[in-house]
Amino acid sequence: MADRTGLTDEERAELEELRAEKAVRAQAARDAAERAELERLRGERARSEAEREQAARDAEARERGRALMEPDDDDLRMSLGQKIVILAVAGIVAVWLAVTALG
Repeated sequence: MADRTGLTDEERAELEELRAEKAVRAQAARDAAERAELERLRGERARSEAEREQAARDAEARERGRALMEPDDDDLRMSLGQKIVILAVAGIVAVWLAVTALG
């Protein structure tokens, strides 16, 4: 069964076995690449979700700060934050004057 140009039955069987092993390795490599891509995409989604949540928290904090330090558009009174700052500065000045006067 062995002729000069062809393969023997044994060689053909070995060739088929090697091709099957190669196909298994190639499939395993594709599976590993797909798993890696899946993990990368999950990580990107988690990062973008965290960034979105952080941006929402920042916007909320900015809005609270703005509401504390700026008066309303239709309100001409000083905001609470401005009153607190003025009282704190006045208190510091009063303490400083008392310390320098009583020496």
